Amino acid sequence: MAKTAWNVDTVHSEVGFSVKHMMISKAKGTFNEFDAVIEADPDDLTDSKVEATIDVSSIDTRNKDRDDHLRSADFFDVENHPKATFTATDIEKKSDNNYDVTGDLTLVGTTKPVTFNVVFEGQSKDPMSGNMVAGFSGETTINRKDFGLTWNAAVETGGVLVGDEVKINFEIEAHKAE
Repeated sequence: MAKTAWNVDTVHSEVGFSVKHMMISKAKGTFNEFDAVIEADPDDLTDSKVEATIDVSSIDTRNKDRDDHLRSADFFDVENHPKATFTATDIEKKSDNNYDVTGDLTLVGTTKPVTFNVVFEGQSKDPMSGNMVAGFSGETTINRKDFGLTWNAAVETGGVLVGDEVKINFEIEAHKAE
């Protein structure tokens, strides 16, 4: 099969994250607005083109005050850096449906190489439209300080309010472009 374009179905997709909170639990959130350019042959994903964009202001941790703080200059500074991007530079097949997708992640104006562990979940024909649909899931862990996200506060019992390691995950359903 030739490499074809795929459109992200944001209704059936999610981009999320989790980070340690107060050293004892995890705060989780999602980005509600995102998109990607995907050109791929499901039979050989190693030659795929992937460019993802996230509207950082769409952050949703189910807490308005925290979301507003994350949008501020203390964290994402959405006024000056409204988008986060990821552009794949190398895709290596690890096993049947597992891939290492390495690329350039840009957050708050800083670009660093990151590798996502991606699983190709398969493809199926949509019974409603008759179109082919493919599924992908992935995850990685970054150190937020590598991207200049250094704000923190001490916790009275020791440690800090926000952990350094941030787990990023996604579930993508993509429809073959017509």
